Amino acid sequence: MKPVILAVSCSLLLLSAHAQFYLRGEVKDEKNSPLPEVRIVLHSSGYLYHSGSSGAFGIPVPASSDTLTLSAEGFQTLVVAVDATKYQDLHLRSSGRMMPAAPPQKSLLSLTKDWRATDRKGWTVGAETYSSLVENDFIPARKFPETGFAVTIDKASYSNVRRFLNMGSTIPPDAVRIEEMLNYFNFGYTDPPRDSCFAFGSKLSVCPWNPGNRLLFLQVSARKIDPARIPPANLVLLIDISGSMDLPNKLPLLKSAFRLLVNNLRPIDTVSMVTYGGSVAVSLGPTSGADKKKILEAIEDLAPGGATPGEAGIRAAYRVAKSQLIRGGNNRVILATDGDFNEGETSEEELEKLVAQYKDWGIYLTCLGVGMGNYKDSKLEVLAKKGNGNFAYLDDEREAEKVLVREFTQTVYAVADDAYLNIQFNSSLVRDYRLIGFDNREKVLSDSLSQLQGGEVGSGHSLLALFEIVPANPDSIIVKDEDQLAQVQLNYRLPHDPLPRASTYNCENQSVPFKELQPCYRFASSIALFGGLLKRSRFTHQAGWKEAIEMAEQSSDPRDVMQQEFITLMEKARRIYGHEKHHRKDED
Repeated sequence: MKPVILAVSCSLLLLSAHAQFYLRGEVKDEKNSPLPEVRIVLHSSGYLYHSGSSGAFGIPVPASSDTLTLSAEGFQTLVVAVDATKYQDLHLRSSGRMMPAAPPQKSLLSLTKDWRATDRKGWTVGAETYSSLVENDFIPARKFPETGFAVTIDKASYSNVRRFLNMGSTIPPDAVRIEEMLNYFNFGYTDPPRDSCFAFGSKLSVCPWNPGNRLLFLQVSARKIDPARIPPANLVLLIDISGSMDLPNKLPLLKSAFRLLVNNLRPIDTVSMVTYGGSVAVSLGPTSGADKKKILEAIEDLAPGGATPGEAGIRAAYRVAKSQLIRGGNNRVILATDGDFNEGETSEEELEKLVAQYKDWGIYLTCLGVGMGNYKDSKLEVLAKKGNGNFAYLDDEREAEKVLVREFTQTVYAVADDAYLNIQFNSSLVRDYRLIGFDNREKVLSDSLSQLQGGEVGSGHSLLALFEIVPANPDSIIVKDEDQLAQVQLNYRLPHDPLPRASTYNCENQSVPFKELQPCYRFASSIALFGGLLKRSRFTHQAGWKEAIEMAEQSSDPRDVMQQEFITLMEKARRIYGHEKHHRKDED
């Protein structure tokens, strides 16, 4: 069976790598409502794909014309000829069976009160799924001076983007989350004052891809936990050992990753292991971190097989975590999976509700995604955000070492919960502004009950947020507080403390020439531009790959391995996307 799986996987990789076109579109019902998980068969290859959570799909195809067969429970099968150069708006007719209604409430990643976004896109790759994102637009500051976003330490998007580029494949735009790509790097750290949890800093300069605009860099550094005061940990490893994990970049990679994690355990820490694959089992009862041999043997014994009862596994892991709950300690479930749940509750909405009910127990959730072909990024992203936790994607052992060894305290130990930042711009200085990254899911934006939900902030995390600003015309408006560009308020709670807290900061209106900025800010700009190019953003069409690469090369540290790897990835992207240059205007 393994050779067959590997052969199919290799074929899919070759198709992704050499496809000349992307067929994009969405599937709806007769009432124009999006249809998720529609089976889509591409006739030229016979491969099976699925529509994403918003009904959208993106399929690599070898030619501009092809034929699709679409089928879904409760709907009539549709066979349709398609043109890959055009966006497909496909509709399935009901066969008479009622479909379940969507749940009523969602959580936003960023929010400008009363603003309504219009742009939306959605892609899938093979059976992989990504949340359909709506890119943040320019907001008029006079009408909407205040906006906000969740502070998180998620970094999954960068390593997933790296996986695609190393495969020689284009990247689904919805897989590109610029804030996570920025999170991946360290742009300098400032120790917070002794009486504060956070330190702030800001810089203002010319926007390199649109010189008529300005770029505001806002940096937030979280305090580091004193190693001598790190609380005891109650960790439950929830590991997917189903049949879909039987590939080298899945379960074997996770086993290597968890062997690395064991090295960080202390005698005061407790580890349990719950596995699911065919059935759910407590494969390792609560064990002291001192008994590393016993933990390593349990990891070594993991073997794949069976279906994927993810819901039952999540319930079991939280029960184990609750049974060993450490008051004032670090109680956390670490879910490691490709996200391909196929038994019990499987939809993102159902899993979101499931995890949300455990949040009040004081148990955090870390999600580690692996694999390709059937990787469910959208599910893991939702679980991490709703489970008061964080999300990483492991594409190789080096990334596992980064997440679970070098950045272990940042990944596993929180210093703040429910953290979200509000920023109010001075409308006499700012005409319009655009938050780069922190894009919301399209389905969430369409829900009037959606709310801005804060995130978990790990020990020593340094976040860098970027805003593109259109300056106000000083001749047409009375300037007030000309030295203050914006006011910032970071709202948060300390772990195990229900008391709301806030820290404030003022962004000064002092612009620095771009070439005189510290290298870390210029390098961050190259990452933001790189993300915009990968997303095919309409906001970065003024610049191209050449400008992005030059910006990174001129600002990078030649001794920084991660920065040099990033430049290599940019070169790969330029080769992969180079043929699209003459198509970009047609895509607007």
